[in-house]
Amino acid sequence: METKFEGGINIAIKIPKNKYDQTVSFYKEILKLEVEEKPITNPTVSRTHEVKFGGNIVWLDCVDNYTHSETWLELNVPDVEAATSYLKNNNVETCDEFEKIPDNMHWITDPAGTVFIVKQKD
Repeated sequence: METKFEGGINIAIKIPKNKYDQTVSFYKEILKLEVEEKPITNPTVSRTHEVKFGGNIVWLDCVDNYTHSETWLELNVPDVEAATSYLKNNNVETCDEFEKIPDNMHWITDPAGTVFIVKQKD
């Protein structure tokens, strides 16, 4: 079976604590997008806001120990373990230490450092 990757609807922007409120305000007050704070219990993300962004959802994640923002993307696959095996065969290692996620998902990065979550297609 050939592994097929498909972009998901979720995009996360990891934002340093000192820029978080300004960033949320930008999306809500300047761009006038639909922004809603969501409860979160995560050891690395202290707050999160969901932003409706066309057919996508942008998650504004407050990360207390970051010095600059990062954008993280979603990849959907029919079989996570097959995709992980394919990636390892192509010298792409998982980076699950980045942030706690369910065991059936994995973090990877591209050569430039962009982070992707690899998850089962809905």
